[in-house]
Amino acid sequence: MINTEIKNQTTYSSQSTKNAILVIGGAEDKVHGKEILQTFFNLSGGIDAIIGIVPCASREPSLIGERYYRLFNDMGAKEIKVLDVRDRSRAEDSVYRNFVEDCTGIFLTGGDQLRLCGLLADTTLMNRIVERAQKREISLAGTSAGAAVMGRHMISGGSSAESPNRSLVDMAVGLGIIPEVLVDQHFYNRNRLARLLSAIAGYPQLIGIGIDEDTCAMFESDGMIQVIGKGTVTIVDPREMSYTNHREVHGNEPLSMHNLKLHILSHGDRYDLHKHLPLNRSIS
Repeated sequence: MINTEIKNQTTYSSQSTKNAILVIGGAEDKVHGKEILQTFFNLSGGIDAIIGIVPCASREPSLIGERYYRLFNDMGAKEIKVLDVRDRSRAEDSVYRNFVEDCTGIFLTGGDQLRLCGLLADTTLMNRIVERAQKREISLAGTSAGAAVMGRHMISGGSSAESPNRSLVDMAVGLGIIPEVLVDQHFYNRNRLARLLSAIAGYPQLIGIGIDEDTCAMFESDGMIQVIGKGTVTIVDPREMSYTNHREVHGNEPLSMHNLKLHILSHGDRYDLHKHLPLNRSIS
């Protein structure tokens, strides 16, 4: 459980930010302080929140949808609906589409990111969710698989505990909610730094974001990322990378990557996406 000082910092941040996109590394606290979920709830309007839960990444959508329904209901949300999409035609349901027009927050649960994209990518429902989130008309959160889909390109699978190589990571098309980033989750918990580096070697125009469990990278409307939670957010900035052998090597042959920038951010730290600069919590 996060100490009182950190909890107070999180409360202040959630009150001072109007709508945001919360990218959560998975396994967020659902029992004790619930700082990340509480932040999403506050940003969605608190007791006036109208929250849609999208559980279709899970193979047990009813079970996972009900779990988050109870959590946000206990917090006091005004209205909650589980958008239980199990085939692409359901994403055209007028009841769901109308709800998305009225909602103040959308929560994408964990599961399988390929399943999530397969059911929702380029549907009327998801296109409208993405549009409203990018305009900051709503707050949007995604955890685990719901975090992986945030970029235009996404990590769909792979391995760990090896040096960076092309066979270490599987790539697919994401939902493009934050097109300029490439997200990996359960990050240090599952030793995924080499996997993210392997992905970035092939997409050096993107910023790599690795998010630990019970940790959130909160993308604010002014281009700032703020870190919430007990772990860290790792940022890989390849913009000045001077060399990679990505095009020359094959399979599990090791990758070279020269002149990368790597930032490790913890609770209260921020990162300016426009200036590509990290800021510690003591800088206002």
